[in-house]
Amino acid sequence: MGLARPVRDMHYVYVLQSEKNAMMYTGCTTDLRKRFKLHQSGQVASTKGRGPFVLIYYEACQDKHDAFAREQYLKSGPGKRYVKNRLKRFLSLTG
Repeated sequence: MGLARPVRDMHYVYVLQSEKNAMMYTGCTTDLRKRFKLHQSGQVASTKGRGPFVLIYYEACQDKHDAFAREQYLKSGPGKRYVKNRLKRFLSLTG
């Protein structure tokens, strides 16, 4: 069994929580730090006016299609329950 291919071009699925209204936003990107800054500065249409945000969860994938499939899952009903269950201790402290 060989080693996995080198880590590069990772795709990140992330969940942000608005400090304004506690709503969660799920997205996907190849540059998590840059994308987070864009959300914070109001440059992402889907979250404009909802910030500031806290990055509460992320996953890294080597395959773009896997990442986008995971994003779609986390946006679904079962996916939202997964995130809330996964972060139940954190969410109970913040909300």
